Amino acid sequence: MQFGDILRWLIDENDLKQKQLAEELHIAPSTLGSYVLNTHEPDFALLKRIAAYFHVSTDYLLDYHPRQGETDMEEDLLQVFRQQPPAQQRIYLEQGRTIAKVCAGDKSSV
Repeated sequence: MQFGDILRWLIDENDLKQKQLAEELHIAPSTLGSYVLNTHEPDFALLKRIAAYFHVSTDYLLDYHPRQGETDMEEDLLQVFRQQPPAQQRIYLEQGRTIAKVCAGDKSSV
């Protein structure tokens, strides 16, 4: 996937308008449009601001997977987690820990 495709997905997923995001990032709407259309790419500083805005990594924005064992599900899980407010993140974390404990208990009883 190209950067612009990922950016478009994030914009849509967060129910944003390109103009709204451009204002938040302090860039021209036409500049953001060129990113979404994959005709231009942001510089490193703006790439980091976009990542921070959406609570994702720059690796995610660039569709770069440095670790071979990392799966798409892990990326999806991280993205969903990062888009939640802190209170919801704590709930997700506790649910994950509970599931891990139950699974560990199942293995030890076999």
